[in-house]
Amino acid sequence: MHKYLFIILLLTIQIGFSNKIKNPIDPYPNFQQYSFKNFDFEDCDACGCSANGGSMGFSSMIDQNFVGLRYMYQSYQSRDGVFNNSPWVDENFNTLQAWGRVPLTDRVEVMALVPYHFNNRENMVGTQNIDGLGDITVMGFYTLLKPKMDTLPTQHKVQVGVGIKAPTGRYDSENNGSVNPSFQLGTGSWDYTVAGEYIVKRKNLGFNAMANYILKTENDKNYKFGNQFNYGGTVFYSLGSEKFTVVPQAGLAGELYAANEDFNEDVPLTEGDIFFGKVGVEMGINRFSLGLNAMLPITQNLTGGRVEANYRIGINLNYGL
Repeated sequence: MHKYLFIILLLTIQIGFSNKIKNPIDPYPNFQQYSFKNFDFEDCDACGCSANGGSMGFSSMIDQNFVGLRYMYQSYQSRDGVFNNSPWVDENFNTLQAWGRVPLTDRVEVMALVPYHFNNRENMVGTQNIDGLGDITVMGFYTLLKPKMDTLPTQHKVQVGVGIKAPTGRYDSENNGSVNPSFQLGTGSWDYTVAGEYIVKRKNLGFNAMANYILKTENDKNYKFGNQFNYGGTVFYSLGSEKFTVVPQAGLAGELYAANEDFNEDVPLTEGDIFFGKVGVEMGINRFSLGLNAMLPITQNLTGGRVEANYRIGINLNYGL
């Protein structure tokens, strides 16, 4: 069924509607209203557990300040065993997030993410299911640079941020014996993030570049998931009229994972990297907005080739504040 959803997503990627505009030529005349969609500080994905979104990003493209819900589906395959001829197992990571972005001052913003996971994998003996609250993340961002005049033909904006993730998701050490130790609801550890983003926009065309680093700590089971580095770039173009606006986007994103550690010793074949192509669009009406995006791996080397990512799909529904 998820494959059909993916096909439908690609077919609908160019349509949308919104009235969140001030000018039919440029739906974002105030550059400060454009929100930062690519902060990828969620704790982890293919090699780090908790599957909170990775390079899908954290913010809305239409509403800089909002509350909402996001559903994410991630499809993986992993070896059911340590041998080259071990059978492949389908793994499905499903996440429903409550998320929001609230300004405190003109330059300071707070973001929060509360995920609920319901994951499953099918092996030779049956289906294994885990579900429950994931790890809650809170971040603060400071705007270093923003345009002084909305009428400038080329506008730039820079933000930096720090965050913390609490071990609210259940961690099961028995899952570390599987090929994919990321089949968890949480890391069981307090993890920390530093992030930065730069956006340049000229008229309707813009480019977003981001990078962040997640420092993970040891949990109470003496297990530590590897630190993670995310990066990405996205081109976006805003189209609109008095009644609707469409903001399609396309880009590239990557994730790098250090090796996990067990009692301060590296766990073999737990590091990895993956490089994605991504497409998406966001649409809105009144204070509501709907976002769709999809990611396909271009190259990957996860856990020594014993885990393979198939694709990711994200759908979000937000209410602008």
